[in-house]
Amino acid sequence: MSTIELGCRLVYQVEFETSFIFQISVLESRHQIIEQESLSFQPEFDARTARIGNPGHRIHRLLAKPGWLNIHYSATVSSNPAYTPVDSLGPRPHAELPAEVLPFLHPSRYCESDRLEQFAWKTFGQPASEYERVLAVTDWVYDHLSYAPGSTGPGTTACDVFLQRSGVCRDFAHLCIALCRALGMPARYVAGYAVDLVPPDFHGFVEVFLDNDWYLFDATRLAPVDGFVRIGIGRDAADLSFATFVGNSTMNQLYVWASETGKRPQAVDPTLAVSLG
Repeated sequence: MSTIELGCRLVYQVEFETSFIFQISVLESRHQIIEQESLSFQPEFDARTARIGNPGHRIHRLLAKPGWLNIHYSATVSSNPAYTPVDSLGPRPHAELPAEVLPFLHPSRYCESDRLEQFAWKTFGQPASEYERVLAVTDWVYDHLSYAPGSTGPGTTACDVFLQRSGVCRDFAHLCIALCRALGMPARYVAGYAVDLVPPDFHGFVEVFLDNDWYLFDATRLAPVDGFVRIGIGRDAADLSFATFVGNSTMNQLYVWASETGKRPQAVDPTLAVSLG
């Protein structure tokens, strides 16, 4: 069990009346409990809260008038990841996968798994277990991609990154997801806060369904997976934008932080798989 303090500050210049949707609040689950949190807007707005999708992501909506808009979110979260010995992750026949994970086998906006099938099976088809296959995928992505802020944009897909061999966390995650799906393993995008992340930002991880649960992986190796706090899950980053708006506004500042105040091992045993679902 560890205690993580986290939050973000967003500053916008609103040129014309703009409708905003923010998705920056922590998702509560059996492994991450919200001890306290606050969300404030300056100037003050009557923001509406709603839950969408499964498992009930929290969003906040508001209509902003021209001028400055400051958003500040902070939370203290008790994190208790589940550690599973990798030797106990037995194979799960494709025909027996639970119905709720099947959508995460399909190609999506940023993860064109159907275009990477031949490469995926030729390159990663040999490891004996699915867990070893996922590790082979994340190792390959880490070894072949350069982490380069500014090298990709909002339209960059897994296939784009596969060809150009550079990107940021969401690009690393998208390529891992596409390759895992191409190998017949359900995989999904997870957005959230990451302890010790440099540079500090919202972070994109990967969850792969193995045996009977979802397990975390991060091909960037920029942050420990057991120090991750989830905002939400989706097919890819298109489902998890931290801010969307209709109108005319410019984001002038984004500041994100996450630090641990409790005790946690310095490194996760590589023979253990980590789950925060």
